[in-house]
Amino acid sequence: MRALIPFLTLWCVAAGTLPAATPGDGSVLPFPPAPMAGEAKPRLQDSTMKWPDEPQRLPKDAPSILIVLIDDVGFGVAETFGGEVHTPTLTKLANEGLRYNRFHTTSICSPTRASLLTGRNHTRVGSGTIAERAVAFDGYTGIIPRTAATLAEVLKQYGYHTSAFGKWHNTPATETTAIGPKDRWPNGYGFEYFYGFLAGETSQWEPRLVENYDAVEPPHDDPRYHLTEDMVQKALEWLDKRESFAPDKPFLMYWAPGGVHGPHHIFPEWADKYKGKFNDGWDAYRERVHKRQLERGIIPPGTKLTPRDETMTAWKDIPENQRAFQQRGMELFAGYVEHTDAQVGRLVAGLEKRGLRENTLIFYIWGDNGSSAEGQQGSISELLAQNNIPNTVEQQIAALEKLGGLAALGSSKTDNMYHSGWAWAGGTPFKATKLVASHFGGTRNPLVVSWPKGIKPDKAIRSQFAHVIDIAPTLYEVLGILPPKVVNGQEQIPLDGMSFASTFTKADAPAAKTVQFFDNNGSRAIYKEGWYACTFGPFIPWNTPASAPRIAKWDSAADEWELYDLTRDFSQADDLAKRRPDKLAELKQEFLTLAEDNKDFPIGAGNWLRLHPADRIQTSYTSWTFNRNTRRMPEFAAPGIGRQSNAITIDVEVKEGASGVLYALGGSGGGVTCYLDRGHLVYLYNMMIIEQYAARSEIQLPAGKHKIEVLTHIAGLAKGGAVTLQVNGREVGRAELKRTVPAAFSASETFDVGVDLGSTVALDYFDKRPFAFEGEIHAIKVALTK
Repeated sequence: MRALIPFLTLWCVAAGTLPAATPGDGSVLPFPPAPMAGEAKPRLQDSTMKWPDEPQRLPKDAPSILIVLIDDVGFGVAETFGGEVHTPTLTKLANEGLRYNRFHTTSICSPTRASLLTGRNHTRVGSGTIAERAVAFDGYTGIIPRTAATLAEVLKQYGYHTSAFGKWHNTPATETTAIGPKDRWPNGYGFEYFYGFLAGETSQWEPRLVENYDAVEPPHDDPRYHLTEDMVQKALEWLDKRESFAPDKPFLMYWAPGGVHGPHHIFPEWADKYKGKFNDGWDAYRERVHKRQLERGIIPPGTKLTPRDETMTAWKDIPENQRAFQQRGMELFAGYVEHTDAQVGRLVAGLEKRGLRENTLIFYIWGDNGSSAEGQQGSISELLAQNNIPNTVEQQIAALEKLGGLAALGSSKTDNMYHSGWAWAGGTPFKATKLVASHFGGTRNPLVVSWPKGIKPDKAIRSQFAHVIDIAPTLYEVLGILPPKVVNGQEQIPLDGMSFASTFTKADAPAAKTVQFFDNNGSRAIYKEGWYACTFGPFIPWNTPASAPRIAKWDSAADEWELYDLTRDFSQADDLAKRRPDKLAELKQEFLTLAEDNKDFPIGAGNWLRLHPADRIQTSYTSWTFNRNTRRMPEFAAPGIGRQSNAITIDVEVKEGASGVLYALGGSGGGVTCYLDRGHLVYLYNMMIIEQYAARSEIQLPAGKHKIEVLTHIAGLAKGGAVTLQVNGREVGRAELKRTVPAAFSASETFDVGVDLGSTVALDYFDKRPFAFEGEIHAIKVALTK
């Protein structure tokens, strides 16, 4: 393969054991400017002018690079790897390239993305947990340091044009407002163009989009709009601009859709393809998939199917009257998966049409972690689990009936996610799900690599132990790039990843990686030379209510560890801890050494906010003055009007019978809104769909100026309270809040004045969105109160 340099050389440079770098060798970026080739003399007529030749810093035929990162999908989902969801693009690229069955991620979104982009372990680059749950420990700040330059930043310096599409999730949540700061947005990390969303998830129907540094709105009147399809179109348009302006330059495209993270939003016809196919439940699904994986050689002969955890629900225990709800959840997920893969197919077809496919190196990463159990027992509002709000399936179904029944699932009226049993099934043959770093259902994800010009297709599965941190050094080796020691004046920390480029030509190439550590929420593990030691930790992803008391009394030093010989046990089915206590003790000690080196202390820091919710990242302000131009204020930066006592004063001027939103926070999955309905003042607290607390004035506001006050008292975190509506000093309505949201209504919905952007908090004006206010809003003042 052209342009490969020995991995040993890369390792020595990173370790500082080679001679000092010379100017222009790439050890210091940006490269020094080339001196002018002409000659400048005192007199113009004696001088010569010549621009310097641009240095050739890349191999002559350096490939373009496409990295596709699918969200929240496990090892046993895609038919390409033995699952039951149609994935023709993944299969096509696998047939045109290579398959990997021992590739790993972290067990959660932001950490995997930070590791992928930097080539370093997640805690070393401040990403021990998701950006929204950042805390003040070095490994958990949610900030990728400048001492860990991204792949995009490095390749841009070498002449690549760079772009990112879709989910970002690596910017502190309080820095995602229109006013910034914006240096930690994608463009600040080496991407010349970005189109997508900054948060961990968003609606596929009304996504909270950003283009470079500016908020943009999707079309409100297009019934066929879907974000993943939009991403393809924007990516192809960007490629066309590159072809027009810089056709000789290679590109790096990072294409990371929201699919198939919750909410599971998809057109009904895609879900209907799977109608009835999962009626026998998740236990039977695992049996079928495991058998198929063995028959096709996707997993080694003799690989055992791990049993269901005792805290998980068996399909036979699902009541008959709830099964249609649970089955439809999986049908929607499957349709969403197939639709997402089809959009990757459109993107690949676009490369082919433009003559770019032959020399584009594609990494198709099937999951940034395993399938997500955050839907718990099945949910119509997925953040119920993340807020740890008690609820029942009966409540879910009753609330769903008011929205139109099962037909509302997958629509913009719900933030639906399937039962955690389906997530467990999606991890076949492994025993866990997303958020579990100790077992491979959370961290082992299929990988396909395809590069027609540089890699000969091979059906032999690559089984070397590899990790998402290995992508960057692999690309550097392919391109002959030395990992830089200094980037933009910042001395760089060494890469943790190890190149697996040798596997491109040899199926049985020795694995470069011998050690890897994992940790998330106290669920942790260490891999070393075929051995694997791990402990589950206190958090149960598929049962967050049960997790709270476990976390409260948890002591990481008292955790019980397991031990596996992965050379014989692909699925972690045979625990050898009692038979090899010596090996287990050795690995436990080495884990602590690695954890300290990678800034992972304190162990379990991702659980800090579950114990100390008041420490959540939030704005330091306690009072605000807003006007009609206040739009797209992210919930994490907005006033906590749904979880804290507050007083809101609105100065308005209206005509007779005016309608429209005064302010709204959140979306269909949960939120608070205050609006006029033909002159009547209405307040609604949408408690994650399952409960609605409302007040409506009997009187209509006459034409003219008015002072509206919304006075909210909340007894404490996640407690109940009351809301009083006043107009010109007179009480006109009151609402009882039986309970309130402790953390957040949504991941990406916003606070808006004069409209309800994104999905609508109130179903009453769903067909009138964004339900712009018919009148003048002179000022809205918000003050947090005790």
